[in-house]
Amino acid sequence: MATEPLQKLLEHAFPDASELRIEDRTGGGDHFQVTIASPRFDGLTLLDQHRLVNEALADPLRDGTIHELRIKTKGSE
Repeated sequence: MATEPLQKLLEHAFPDASELRIEDRTGGGDHFQVTIASPRFDGLTLLDQHRLVNEALADPLRDGTIHELRIKTKGSE
């Protein structure tokens, strides 16, 4: 899978993100590194921040399009 569809899903879920990057870690289109900075993460635990990202990418995670997902999140604080 190209990064563009994932980018669109995350842009929709985090329209206020000041940083949003997706990297295909292996070039195979199924191992990704996602970095997001959003005020939506303020006051949330790291686990809850990652849950929001997983919810935004639920379909590609569920259907196996994403085999591995590494997540880095930051709030605006």
